Amino acid sequence: MPSQARIEHINITVSDMDRSIALLESAFGWHVRIRAPHAVRGEFAHVGSEDNYVALWADGGDHSGQRKGKPLNHIGVQVDDLDAAEHAVIASGLEPNTHGTYDPGPSSFYFFDWDGIEFEVVSYA
Repeated sequence: MPSQARIEHINITVSDMDRSIALLESAFGWHVRIRAPHAVRGEFAHVGSEDNYVALWADGGDHSGQRKGKPLNHIGVQVDDLDAAEHAVIASGLEPNTHGTYDPGPSSFYFFDWDGIEFEVVSYA
């Protein structure tokens, strides 16, 4: 039997590295684990916790027509304080949508970032 697997990271392309880092830090309480020039072009950053992270990559190009990785439905992030996360998303200039409550839990909301990546933020608290 194989060992228990877990997702270590998700890799996404973003148009503005600083803006995306600020969102992940404020909404989810994460930190930058590493930020450096990419070996080929642009730069990358790992933003998350000690156990897992979102890998961000930006090269300054227009990737609106990028097909790699599609369809990506959303990235799910679990938080302890759903209201605080939602306030941070709003403060970043983004608009939460589709709030849900599932009996007996969780509660959640969704939002799209500036690059069209959808996040589901969920709390079991």
